[in-house]
Amino acid sequence: MLTLWHCADARSFRALWALEELGLPYELKLLPFPPRVRQPEYLAENPLGTIPLLVDGTTRMTESAAIVQYLATREGPSVLSVEPGDPAYGAWLNGLHFGEATLTFPQTLVLRYTRLEPKERRNPQVAEDYGRWFASRLKILNEIVPEGGWYCAGRFTGADISVGYALLLAETLGLSERFGPHIAAYWDRLQARAGFQAAKRAQASEGTPGWQSA
Repeated sequence: MLTLWHCADARSFRALWALEELGLPYELKLLPFPPRVRQPEYLAENPLGTIPLLVDGTTRMTESAAIVQYLATREGPSVLSVEPGDPAYGAWLNGLHFGEATLTFPQTLVLRYTRLEPKERRNPQVAEDYGRWFASRLKILNEIVPEGGWYCAGRFTGADISVGYALLLAETLGLSERFGPHIAAYWDRLQARAGFQAAKRAQASEGTPGWQSA
């Protein structure tokens, strides 16, 4: 049985979404955010205190994009994977990491300086600068994602989950107003996925994480 430690709408949502898309059985352990502060006993499971944490037997993983790749390929090809030799394989790998390293990273600075820091340490200028950085990096999706389509391979894959989480975080942070019509339509398609909606339902008992209501 796969076990996922998760906070609502945090990076661990990528793993939860992938589990639902693949129809894999799993145990979900919902935590308050940030778990290292609000549920310190979690440090016994993950000394970093970060989420996600995916446990599969002796395998323990803490990187959200890597977990999507792992789940997509752990038992051979799946609906979320693109295999070596496929012309879209490189684009698939790039999308998995683009969603986290390029799109999510600047948003973490917006999150920190608008919601996580004590009010006296919040910095609207830093948040605005990194919000602009996110928006400038988002523009490339207009070239990558075809009209009405997906990130690569002509179908929905794990790359869309990685990028899709960055769009979810952008909506939470009030950055979705910077989406153009093309990206907004892509975001609508992602939210319409049965797997996305199932992941949202699975985390519903947790309520909103602390950083959303701060």
